[in-house]
Amino acid sequence: MIEAEWWDYDSADEWADAVVGDIGFIVESATDARNAALLAMPAAPECAPVLQRLAKAKLPWKKVAVVPTDDRLVPVSDERSAVRALAAALIPAGARVLPVATENPDVALAGNAADARLQDLPWPPDLVWLTVDAEGNTAGLTAGPDLQGALDAPKARRAVGLRADSGDARVSLTRAAILSARTILITLVGDDARQTLEGAIADGHSSKLPIGKVLAEAEQPIDIHWYA
Repeated sequence: MIEAEWWDYDSADEWADAVVGDIGFIVESATDARNAALLAMPAAPECAPVLQRLAKAKLPWKKVAVVPTDDRLVPVSDERSAVRALAAALIPAGARVLPVATENPDVALAGNAADARLQDLPWPPDLVWLTVDAEGNTAGLTAGPDLQGALDAPKARRAVGLRADSGDARVSLTRAAILSARTILITLVGDDARQTLEGAIADGHSSKLPIGKVLAEAEQPIDIHWYA
């Protein structure tokens, strides 16, 4: 059974402040224990308030490396690039923000390149921060011909390329890479996303949604931060 703790907020500001508090605690704990922290983070538009507050937080950013949980196969200069958004927010604070995606028409090769980059980092990540949309997609894991490969990839594999039934091709963390994290944190915005996630958690291993398929294998408790 998925062990999840829900935290509900009355406003976007309260929500963002709480998420920043959680991430700050993770960063401080990791740097105290290992003198370094590795964070895998999303760059969805609703994450912007959190990223802006994080950048202002007095944390040991020079000891922190950040990678996207997923990214489109577009140039870093493209406004759709996740690493561009993360870099704009966190490099000025002192963090290292590392790209995983490359502009590459060959999705499989892009996935191999992303995996190779992640293999060079100390693993596991201290945090994988996930968002979930109303369709149950998370970390770039969406319906498409490569989804099952991302779910079933061996533990040593950290990233794969994904063609989607709709939307852009991208690279994403594998399910094993997500679940290897010391902490998994989920942020949600809106009633539809909450209902979707609640249903996926209730369905457990029978869930047909990407987030349900990921969380059904989780062994650690999950913190979920939501506001409407």
